[in-house]
Amino acid sequence: MELKVNFSGRALRYTEEEIATVVDAMRNAETLTQGRYMQEFQQRFSRFIGVEHSFAVMNGVSALELSAQLCRFRPGDEVIIPSHTFTASAYPFAKKGAKLVWADIDLATRVVTAESIEKVLTPRTRAIVVVHLYGYVADMPAIMDLARRHNLLVVEDTAQSIGADIDGVMSGAFGDFAIYSFHSHKNMTTLGEGGMLVVKDPALAKLVPALRHNGHCGFDFERPDYWKPAMGNVDMPEIDGEFLWPNNYCIGEIECALGIKQLERVSRINAEKRERAIRFIDALADYPELEFHRVDTTRHNYHLLAARMTNGRRDDFIRAMHNEKGVKCVVQYYPLDRYPFYKKLGFGTADCPNADLFFDNMVSFPFQHWLTEGEFDHMLASTIDVLETLRKG
Repeated sequence: MELKVNFSGRALRYTEEEIATVVDAMRNAETLTQGRYMQEFQQRFSRFIGVEHSFAVMNGVSALELSAQLCRFRPGDEVIIPSHTFTASAYPFAKKGAKLVWADIDLATRVVTAESIEKVLTPRTRAIVVVHLYGYVADMPAIMDLARRHNLLVVEDTAQSIGADIDGVMSGAFGDFAIYSFHSHKNMTTLGEGGMLVVKDPALAKLVPALRHNGHCGFDFERPDYWKPAMGNVDMPEIDGEFLWPNNYCIGEIECALGIKQLERVSRINAEKRERAIRFIDALADYPELEFHRVDTTRHNYHLLAARMTNGRRDDFIRAMHNEKGVKCVVQYYPLDRYPFYKKLGFGTADCPNADLFFDNMVSFPFQHWLTEGEFDHMLASTIDVLETLRKG
């Protein structure tokens, strides 16, 4: 039987214990949303990251929408975002009225730096979105120093870097806001969708429950009858005299129950993926045609295993890997300024040569946590074989 290795839409296989947790919650949860599992998930997540205020939401985009709303942009405000990222990192901020300004990435680390951000700062800059892409934490101490000097808000897009850290400080614990995704692709996933928002400012954190759940809140007076004037109140959260429209970004209790359980092994998953990534990278040390980002510390969780082809033959490599070896590699994160979508919005201009160079030559290998050793070995042997063939041709 011919062995094939595909880039799957599912990163993890659930353990029997995790499946049992879900079944138990299905049977016993008193409510299927906004209940005790959500509260426990938020509390445990806060302890895991080392923050005070975490809010479970239905996906990472919901967290981004809320962070963009809480930035409270004014006409003319700008937000700096890497051009090399997934579209969800950007469009929520445009929806809330900000002008998107694209920052370049560092070619070696594939993430933004304080220097690349500073190059596009203007007096109109209100916020910075820092994406820890591929699972690697950007230089947050330097970026936070820059932001504080210029009085800027910082949103950490931690969708891919859960559990990664810099000197013991977790990704997501640096900025004013942080968002997490538990999508099917991630190193931690809650039945395909799920997310978390971290908010540093206690005053803003108080607004999130109502913003997340349709403006629901309690009445501010004593009621002799619990059903009058209504079972519950709805209102618009207010801060500094400004009213904010509520949303419905709630997550189900079943997903939260699974999230609680997944927190127990996400660090182990990260470690296992990092060990395997280093093994793959080191085995290809004699092939500079593939340039990897090698990080043998917890600063990288290797959510993805990506490389840059340095010989200009990326398409030949991917084609041979797929057609001849049955290994389906992909390319990811088309620079956002190059999409017609962002050009239509007036955000089609960028000076991001590293992002362009990396994308035009990048290859992302199948790297699901559940790959067998046989599949992993086949992918590695196939990579070497294809590189040797390309050298001859």
